[in-house]
Amino acid sequence: MTDELDIYRRQGMGGSMGLGKALAVVVVDFVRGFADPEHFGGGNIGPAISRTAELLALARSRGWPVAHTRVVYADDGSDAGAFALKATGLSKLTETSPLSQILPEVAPVPGELVVRKRQASAFFGTELAGWLAFRRVDTLLVAGCTTSGCVRATVVDSCSHNFRTVVVTDCVGDRALAPHEANLFDMGQKYADLMSLEELRTSSLAGATS
Repeated sequence: MTDELDIYRRQGMGGSMGLGKALAVVVVDFVRGFADPEHFGGGNIGPAISRTAELLALARSRGWPVAHTRVVYADDGSDAGAFALKATGLSKLTETSPLSQILPEVAPVPGELVVRKRQASAFFGTELAGWLAFRRVDTLLVAGCTTSGCVRATVVDSCSHNFRTVVVTDCVGDRALAPHEANLFDMGQKYADLMSLEELRTSSLAGATS
């Protein structure tokens, strides 16, 4: 790993974005289906859900805006696209399906945005970017699942929208640990800062405000 890190460093990768002054949180797809290994879950998703409950408590105590995402398709699949062709099981995530409901331990409270999406990214075809811009957010903290899929897509789009982007490492999970670790490494080199919840707690106390 040291040799690999040297390659990235020599090429100018892995710089730090740092926290800005206006933080927000997006929780990606922590719904019942992704908590259940019989459907889309497994790996370290369960522990990430528990830590995200703590992240939400922190965000709410600081007054940071919070958004949640759900993958939601029409009952007849009429709005499904290529993403649902590749991952066919996602078509089960309809508006009223128990699998598509946000878990109680990380459920939104009044004033928090719930984004319904049909693609991997929380930004693609949704109102999220405008909602964040209206609140003058400059830093987006990303939690959710899966690290290699919808989290990664959201992180890349967050960076593309010029938000300082932080992946809260113990608040993201994947059904398999190898892609989780590989994608954390790659996002940390190219698109986001990586911080544990405790590191975020300490750093945000030192300077960033809502």
